[in-house]
Amino acid sequence: MKFILLVLILVIIAAVYLYIENHFILAKRHKDFGGNVKILHISDCHKRNNSTYNKRILSAAQLEKPDLIFITGDFVSRTETDFSLCEAFLHGLCEIAPVYLCMGNHEQSFIHDNQQEFLDAMHRTKAEILINSGRHVKIKGREFYICGVMPEYTVYKKDGGYKNLDDFTLDDMKKNLGDCPRVEVLLLAHNPLFGAVYADWGADYTFSGHIHGGVVRLFGVGILSPERKFFPKYSKGIYDISGKKLLVSAGVGKLRMFNPPEIVVYRI
Repeated sequence: MKFILLVLILVIIAAVYLYIENHFILAKRHKDFGGNVKILHISDCHKRNNSTYNKRILSAAQLEKPDLIFITGDFVSRTETDFSLCEAFLHGLCEIAPVYLCMGNHEQSFIHDNQQEFLDAMHRTKAEILINSGRHVKIKGREFYICGVMPEYTVYKKDGGYKNLDDFTLDDMKKNLGDCPRVEVLLLAHNPLFGAVYADWGADYTFSGHIHGGVVRLFGVGILSPERKFFPKYSKGIYDISGKKLLVSAGVGKLRMFNPPEIVVYRI
């Protein structure tokens, strides 16, 4: 009886924590690489692209005063039909700093066939959507090439499942974006699992999300990827790949545990 009571108490504590973590917490992680350009990184908002979380993120962005804001995909979930909230959110972010977005797997697979409606809403803002494209930008005396890559959807899901997914190679990268420019390159790439390809291509800093921190984190290790694979190699944090940086956000949306929703601020 005492054992059952103890288990019941632990279950209640875990449920309360889970509710608090998923409804009231927004962590803000910082990393300083010693540069003079500040970047706010937002990823994987999904259904937390709502008025409550949007206000929290906007408040944090206003306090941080970034030079750039990057959104690395899954800004909304594939089931979304009303894009007015995310459009208003983008308008607010664009008042703070230039905003750049790349596409995630959810934007590639809207179930109501309304991708164009989403793109139209984004284009009504000053944000730039980078779909296998880039822009040369000068900030604080430095020249950057800011670009976004979008692999085929079959790297995420294929024939309705997660087996035998397609790879994404250096040749694919060059096909999508051409040769890497000889300036500082900031790449927005939703899927971090191809981090070695991005580094081989030449991206100095790659900003990614997708993995949701591994959903559940135990002792700093992510447990599960959206592809139903255990212990994804790149789940959250900073990874050095041949001298290039892969910067993975755990994102804002989706159910999670011991893995708070987050935004990240980098100084590069």
